[in-house]
Formats: sequence, structure tokens, C-alpha cells
Amino acid sequence: MGLKGVVLAGGTGSRLRPLTFVTNKHLLPVYDEPMVYFPIRMLVDAGIRDIMVVTGGESAGDFMKLLGNGEAFGLDHLEYGYQKGAGGIAEALGLTRYFIGSDDVIVVLGDNILEKPISAAVDRYRKQGGGARVLLKRVPDPQRFGVARVEGERVVEIIEKPKQPASDLAVIGVYMYDNAVFEIVAGLKRSARGELEITDVNNAYLKLGKLQCEVVDGWWTDAGTFESLFHAAQLVHAQRTSAPR
Repeated sequence: MGLKGVVLAGGTGSRLRPLTFVTNKHLLPVYDEPMVYFPIRMLVDAGIRDIMVVTGGESAGDFMKLLGNGEAFGLDHLEYGYQKGAGGIAEALGLTRYFIGSDDVIVVLGDNILEKPISAAVDRYRKQGGGARVLLKRVPDPQRFGVARVEGERVVEIIEKPKQPASDLAVIGVYMYDNAVFEIVAGLKRSARGELEITDVNNAYLKLGKLQCEVVDGWWTDAGTFESLFHAAQLVHAQRTSAPR
């Protein structure tokens, strides 16, 4: 079974207005590169050569202008998908079904930036034999995230934005799924905010006893607010300037 990559780069970017009145959030710079470069390179470094970028809004054509056919990243194939409106992360994943075919999939949210490669985690996912794998990070403010309670490598509970978190382990925006994910997405009901939620996908795997996890090394940030976008730029700047030339 093959493994393909998906970068989810839609959404309205409402928390970054007025910057996002004129462009998609994922085209904004993080230090010296557009934000969308980071998740693409994360997948490429893990050996993924077939990627779909799902975007939306009025700036969708700008992704093609920026990324072209993906040749600059060493991709065999780069495809584009379009999500109308803000129907949620799981809805966007559902749009990739024909691109993924019968393969498994690694999904990265387009504003997630990690210090270290995910290649070892991807290798462990390949060896686990189906199911799902999520990446976790210890954070000081878990109430902002989906929070996982774990036993060894197995997730026993995920609670979305809990007032009293059971742990400090946030579920970050890197998800690995077998092909059954598309049936799971097809069976989801919309949440109170009218979206198909990725936490519901993860909980479906959890109920099947097929959700494994691991805690990532190094720093992680998303870049969806002014604070986190600024913080991401500082982290990337420090990494670039400390790297041996």
C-alpha cells in the first residue's frame, strides 16, 4: 500500500485579518518563506512524493502560481483541491478521496511548523499495520487544543478544548490514516459550528482501538494568530541562523 500526502490550506484566516483580506493565510511569510512551504517540506522529508494541497477562497490560484507542479520540492506529482466555504478539516480531507485512491494518507494542517522531521514517526506508522497515528506535543495551555489521555502508545481519550485538561498533551495538526478514513468521514455529522471535525475522525479510530500516538521532539507551533505567526518566525529565524553553513 502506498502513502500520499495532503496539506490542508483552506479556511478564512479570520484571526489574521486584515492580512488575510487580500491573501490566503498559508501564503503569508514565516520568516523567509511562505507558510505552505513548511508542511510540504515536512512531507517530502518523510519520503512522500505525491501531495495534494486543498485550499479555498479567492486566492486559490496563487498556490498554483507559487508551487507550480511541485518540481522545486522534488515531487512526482502535486495536485490541487478546492473547498467551498469553511466546512471543517474533515470535510477538506474528504475532498482528497479520488487523489488518495486505495492508498493511506498523511494529513498536515498548512499552518503547522515543526523543528524536526516526522520521518521516524511515518516509519512507525507504516509498521503499525493500518489504523491511525497522531502526533502530540506537551503544551503549557492545553485547554486551547484537543487534549489526549494516553496509555503507552495508545490514546484512550481525546477531549476538544477541555476546561480541565486530563493531560498537557495537545493533538497537533499531523495525522496518519489508513484508507478507512474516507468511510469514517462520509459517516460524520456536522458539529454545532456546522463543520466536519477532525477530532471526530480521531475518536472514531479510538473507538475501534486503532489510534496510536507519539510525542514529538523539538518545538512545534501553528501560525494561525498574530502571536503564533510572530513566534513561528522567531523560531525559524533562530533555526536558520544557528544551522551550520
